[in-house]
Amino acid sequence: MRRMPPRTLRGQLTAGLVILLALACTAVGVTTALALRGFLLGRLDEQLTASGGRFSASLEHEVEPDADNRPDTRGQADSTFGARLLNGTVTQAAVVDDTADRSLPLTAEDRRSLADIPSDGHGRSIHLSALGAYRVVAVRGDDQDVLITGLPLHPVEATVHRLEAVEAALFGAALVITGIAGALWVRISLRPLRRVTARAAEVAGLPLASGEIAMPGPLADTDARTEVGQVGDALNHMLGHVEDALTRRQASEERLRHFAADASHELRTPVANIRGHAELALRHHGPVPGEVRHALVRIDGESQRMTRLVDDLLLLARLDAGRPLEHQPVDLTLLILNATDGARAAGPAHRWLLDLPEEPVTVTGDAHRLQQAIGNLLANARTHTPPGSEVTIRLTSDETYVSLSVSDNGPGIPEGLQQEVFGRFVRADHARSRSTGSTGLGLAIVHAVITAHGGTITVTSSPGHTTFHLELPH
Repeated sequence: MRRMPPRTLRGQLTAGLVILLALACTAVGVTTALALRGFLLGRLDEQLTASGGRFSASLEHEVEPDADNRPDTRGQADSTFGARLLNGTVTQAAVVDDTADRSLPLTAEDRRSLADIPSDGHGRSIHLSALGAYRVVAVRGDDQDVLITGLPLHPVEATVHRLEAVEAALFGAALVITGIAGALWVRISLRPLRRVTARAAEVAGLPLASGEIAMPGPLADTDARTEVGQVGDALNHMLGHVEDALTRRQASEERLRHFAADASHELRTPVANIRGHAELALRHHGPVPGEVRHALVRIDGESQRMTRLVDDLLLLARLDAGRPLEHQPVDLTLLILNATDGARAAGPAHRWLLDLPEEPVTVTGDAHRLQQAIGNLLANARTHTPPGSEVTIRLTSDETYVSLSVSDNGPGIPEGLQQEVFGRFVRADHARSRSTGSTGLGLAIVHAVITAHGGTITVTSSPGHTTFHLELPH
C-alpha cells in the first residue's frame, strides 16, 4: 500500500525540514568521501612515483636460488605489485610478500589491462584477478621496456568506507534529533494557528441557519506582523461581520414572527365572524337565489381554508417562539392507528398498510402535536399520490430512539424540491395544492413539531418511492 505524504501543515513543515537536512547531509557526505578518496589516491600516486619503479625494474634479472641478483624489495611496502612489459607483453610480474617477492600468475584479462596502461607516470586504478583493486603507475625503463608499480586500493577504500559509516551514523542521529526538535518547534510556532482553527471549527459547529446565536469572542494576541496573526485578524473581522448579520437576521425573524402571531390572532375573529354569517345565511328558511347560495357556499369554504391557515401560522409562531410543549407519556402506536383511520376515511381509494410492533411504543411529548404531525404526513402522502397508491406506515423502536417512516409508491418529489420540502409555503404542484385546500405548511409543521421534541426528520424520494423518516427520543 502506498504511503500517503503528511497532510497537516505541521507534518509538511517537519518533513520538509528533515528532507532538506537529509539532502544537505548527503551532499556533505558525498563531497567529503570524494575529497578524502581523491586525497588518499594522490598520496598513493606520490608514493608510487617516489619508488621510481625499482621493484619492477629488478624483475628483468633472472631469479636464482641463493643469488645476489634477486629483485630489489628494499623500501617496498607489503603487497607492492610490480610488472615488466616488453613490446606490449608482460614478461615478469610479482608482488612483495613479507619483504620477499613471489611471482604472480596473470590471466589474459590481467595482461590486457596491464598492456593498456599508458607509460605517462600518472596513477590509474585497475583490477587484478589474483589481488583485487590496485593503483598503478607505468614508466619507461632503460631497456625500452615499461615498468609498472602498484599498491593495493584496499586501505583507501577501507578508510573511505569507515568515513562513510561514521558520517551515516552521525547524520542519522542528527536527522532524528532534528526531526524531533523540529516537530516540537513547529508545534510551538503553529500554536496561534491552532487557536484560529479551533475558533473557526467552533463557529462552523453553530446552528447558524435559524434562532439566536451566541457568537464566540474575537481571538486575542493576534500579531499583524506574522502570517498567522494576519489570518487571526481576518477571522476576527469575519466573525464581526457574521455576528452583525446574524443579529440583523434574528431581529428580522423576531419581527416577522411577532407579525405572524399578531396577524393570526387578529384574523381569527373576523374570519370566525365571516364563517358564522355565511353558515347563518345558508340556514335561512326562505327562498335564496341559486347564485347567492353558491356564493355563500364559496365564502364558507374559503373561510374554513383561511381558518386552517391562521391556525397553522399561529402554531408555527408558537413553536418558533419556543413555547413549552407537554411532556407526558404518549402511546405512539395509538396515535398512528387513529391517524390511519382518518386517512382511510379521507382517501378510501388508497391502500393503507401498517407495520407496527406487537407491544405499544411510547414516547414523552405532546400527544396533540404529535397527532397533528403524523396526520400531516399521511395527508401529504394521500394528497400527492394518485388513487390506488400504496402507503406504508412502519414503526420500530430500540433502547434510545423510536423510528417512524411513511412510504408511498407515488410519482415522487422533484429532486430540486427535496432540499426545500420542509420549508413554509412550499408546494410541489401549486394548482393541485390550492384545489385541495393545502396551505403549504403541513410539512413545515411536521418538521417544527419533531424538532421541538428533540427528534429529526428526513426524506428520500425517487420516481415510484418516497419515504419520510423521523426519529424521536424515548
